[in-house]
Amino acid sequence: MKWPETVVETPQGPKTAIAPLVISASRATDIPAFHAAWFMNRLRAGYCLWTNPFNARQRQYVSFERSRVIVFWSKHPAALLPYLPEIAARNHQFYFQYTLNDYEQTGLEPGLPRLRQRLDLFRRLSEQIGKHRVIWRFDPIILGGGLTPENTLDRLYAIGREIAPYTEKLVFSFVDWYAKTKRELGKLNAGLRAPTEEEMQRLARGIVEVERALPSRLRLATCAESMDLQPLGIEHNKCIDPELLLRLCPDCAAFRKACGRTAPGREQGSLVPLKAPSAQTGTIKDSGQRKLCGCTPGKDIGIYNTCMHFCAYCYANQSRNAVLPRMRTIQTDSEALEHFQFEMQSVSN
Repeated sequence: MKWPETVVETPQGPKTAIAPLVISASRATDIPAFHAAWFMNRLRAGYCLWTNPFNARQRQYVSFERSRVIVFWSKHPAALLPYLPEIAARNHQFYFQYTLNDYEQTGLEPGLPRLRQRLDLFRRLSEQIGKHRVIWRFDPIILGGGLTPENTLDRLYAIGREIAPYTEKLVFSFVDWYAKTKRELGKLNAGLRAPTEEEMQRLARGIVEVERALPSRLRLATCAESMDLQPLGIEHNKCIDPELLLRLCPDCAAFRKACGRTAPGREQGSLVPLKAPSAQTGTIKDSGQRKLCGCTPGKDIGIYNTCMHFCAYCYANQSRNAVLPRMRTIQTDSEALEHFQFEMQSVSN
């Protein structure tokens, strides 16, 4: 994506920076959980410095000057909650992609607080900012090693009956069986595996039945899945959702264009009554994401190997041994979510 450019003032002098409308914070790490202070320092400074995860020598200044919406991705955003009024006061809209699973008995998510604590935080966040701004993610779904379609649906229902009144959308996905994922899950339990096609279909039908039994109705969507579940009423999700962006910023011409709209509208507090986006809306897709990703463009500002949840299925951490040294180098007043000297040594070795 080619973003407009601006100039930011840095300690090294004026620098050219991109100025995206949407900031993703972040698919690469849990910024709300572990880097809230760093993020707020950068928001106050008006810019940050981002490093290409596939080329450590390629860095890019990112300005917050034009950003209208910040999409937060987190499994436990407690550290960010005190800052939300300040973010809003700085005229940034925001919403959360909040992953809330129950893998407590499996060891798949060893760095997370207890489920009860995460449920309570989900409710508190929803009450603070509005339930349309807190999207529940139940992903990835993993089977084997004692995990079955039946007890997966039981766990989803147990969570849903508590938080359904505090959200309006459930997004789920099935584990992508990358070589690294297979290796790391195998270390934990050799029986862990991806669902079969038949199991995916059975789980999808089960999730529809679970949703109908919840105390509040939810829109259902899958994230980057190839199977067509529209006949079941399950959408292909857009995590950076042009429709939601437009609801949060109804006066934004760029978001109207992304949605294929021509006239301004009003913010609406509910996702459920609204017609789901269709293929005819002409929404713009982020070409930098996976082929099956439906997101509209946003600039991610996170980096890999900086999350201490240590989830066994994680794609963003190389290993615990890669994370711990990098975390020790992070400085909350740094322009970037890294320490350059440490990084350059790593590149040269």
